[in-house]
Amino acid sequence: MSELIFKILRPTEWERAKGAATFDGAPIDFEDGYIHFSTADQVEETARLYFSDNPVIHILAVDTSKLVADKIKWEPARDGTLFPHLYAALPMAAVNNHWTIETAEGEQHCLTTVFQDLNHD
Repeated sequence: MSELIFKILRPTEWERAKGAATFDGAPIDFEDGYIHFSTADQVEETARLYFSDNPVIHILAVDTSKLVADKIKWEPARDGTLFPHLYAALPMAAVNNHWTIETAEGEQHCLTTVFQDLNHD
């Protein structure tokens, strides 16, 4: 069954990823040994907690059916909630959508566009 998970990238990370066949991860992913993802219910809070200092972020929607199933692990993270972690490089062919979200300094990222697009797919 296909499910979407989401990866938030800073502009420099997106520049590395967008032309590549695979994306090995952001600095935090290298530190932890896996690529961090969020579900649709988690991505807005992830953006608020970890990306609020970035006026531009990129959100990738990744189709889990295009990933090696045994490389995705659902593990507890903040508040014990299960988050998807990928223990492999991300094949960019698994990315089925991309959004650039911009915000003014000191404001929160508004992910309304992302969720509108998802509800229309």
